[in-house]
Amino acid sequence: MTHIKKYEEWLNDSYINETDRSELLSISDNAAEIEDRFFKDLEFGTGGMRGVLGIGTNRLNIYTVRKATQGLADYIAEQGENHKKMGVVIAYDCRRMSPEFTDEAALVLAANGIPAYVFDSLRPTPVLSFAVRHLGCTAGIVITASHNPPEYNGYKVYWQDGGQVPFPRDEAIIHKVNEIKNFRQIKIIDKKSAADANLYRTATAEVDDAFIHCVKNQSLKPEIISNSKLKIVYTPLHGSGYVPVCRALKEAGFKNLYVVDKQAEADGNFPTVKSPNPEDKNAFKMALELAEQKNADIVVATDPDADRVGAFVKSKDGYVPFTGNMTGVLLTEYILGRLNETGKLPKNGAVISTIVSTDLTRLIAAAYGAEYFNVLTGFKYIGEKIKQFEETGSHEFLFGFEESYGSLAGSYARDKDAVVSAMLLCEAAAYYMQFGMTLTDAIDGIYKKYGYFTESIDNIAFKGSAGIEDMKRIMNGMRKNPPLDLNGFAVSEIRDYLNGTVKNLSSGETTPTGLPVSDVLYFDCGDAWFCARPSGTEPKIKIYYGICVKNKDLSESKTEAAAALEKMSKELRGLIGA
Repeated sequence: MTHIKKYEEWLNDSYINETDRSELLSISDNAAEIEDRFFKDLEFGTGGMRGVLGIGTNRLNIYTVRKATQGLADYIAEQGENHKKMGVVIAYDCRRMSPEFTDEAALVLAANGIPAYVFDSLRPTPVLSFAVRHLGCTAGIVITASHNPPEYNGYKVYWQDGGQVPFPRDEAIIHKVNEIKNFRQIKIIDKKSAADANLYRTATAEVDDAFIHCVKNQSLKPEIISNSKLKIVYTPLHGSGYVPVCRALKEAGFKNLYVVDKQAEADGNFPTVKSPNPEDKNAFKMALELAEQKNADIVVATDPDADRVGAFVKSKDGYVPFTGNMTGVLLTEYILGRLNETGKLPKNGAVISTIVSTDLTRLIAAAYGAEYFNVLTGFKYIGEKIKQFEETGSHEFLFGFEESYGSLAGSYARDKDAVVSAMLLCEAAAYYMQFGMTLTDAIDGIYKKYGYFTESIDNIAFKGSAGIEDMKRIMNGMRKNPPLDLNGFAVSEIRDYLNGTVKNLSSGETTPTGLPVSDVLYFDCGDAWFCARPSGTEPKIKIYYGICVKNKDLSESKTEAAAALEKMSKELRGLIGA
């Protein structure tokens, strides 16, 4: 069906309410807008279903939420009556339409005889991940678009282990969603009827208490916190982190916590920032101003659904931003180091990171005798590994992170958790402070020990149906004619995760990747690397790249690496025609 026919179908369907029909009529003379709204259906990627708010098949609205939920309900029903009785827990963050989408999902589930546990106000994604297992539910839903701009919202599904729905279960759910060809296949009841039938239930504060208890249990040096004079500035960037992050930090024992008041109130319009993303240095403007006033030692920010954390750290040169890789390796070193010095480091300890994250983690893990595991991009793959460890008893999970500012310590959740990450980052700052060190001193110490590693990422955006085709063309072109050199670094190995092969260019030998199929190309150049990956949730190709400089003065290494990264970026953008 063409996008025009889809548009006309929605416009003339009596199922569409009058307010939404008016929105469709308002674009009747805008061919480009009609095409963008209807040229495809929203799909589940590595992070679920995410899109711009509005009316259309390629928009997030009450109709696409109902359809997705009916597909999920049909899938749950196929798993058996017991799975239906276990119910589904639903959480939402601060974004526009999040409470409404939550109720729409709950009422579709209820109409299908599946109890819905709904939080009475916004909650972080990691709380939802925790709540699935804590409440014994068969699945979970969180309404969030993470760190995307205000016009976005999203819908993520979790399974009974608390992790994002993995392959092939995700495809099975999508198949069920795609079987719904008519809105009248969707079941829904009103809220009173659902509540009267005990199918609309409230997830109580007991879940929050249990979650915070698990977070605090990850503390490695609680006695240091209680005696520390560390000054912390925190901003939730108008999101769901305000209550749990402040609670975790205060109950852990931190006394000098300063919150950016104007960013403490939940607001899906994010009025004080251009982007509510802790990866964006501009999002820290107000927090850094407060940090200067309070002479803070560390500045922490969480994204709207509080699964990612970013930080600026005080140094002799002012406040220095920490990337996701920097935070990840710092916490890896801190956790393994403290466990080792107290004799609590397990012999089968495991650290997990992703194929596009820094390779420095591998060296740190090896130094402490922990095993390092590499997984595909997307925290659900880290969650799957944690589940595998628990089922087999092969390893004890210690820490996992991805370069996109998400990490997890402990196995109480199956997704990244900014609450525990913020607490441990501040704890690490307090630990090093007792030796007269800042976190910048600590990270420099890691570089001096293992070599200077630095990484970057370029996002190449595409629009509309033509953009999707351009993305396919670029990836296919790199497969057919792969680059063999990057800024003077010869490519030694090509890992094609779509074809599942690793090719050694010296020997010509081809071996399997050992990971699931994914449209990712990775080029190993020895002390440099780069990787191309279409985003699973947004119309863009992400280009990751990094370099390691060893056996040189740290200052010299940083200068050399910065120049090399800049050249690599220009060369990579030219490679894909950006």
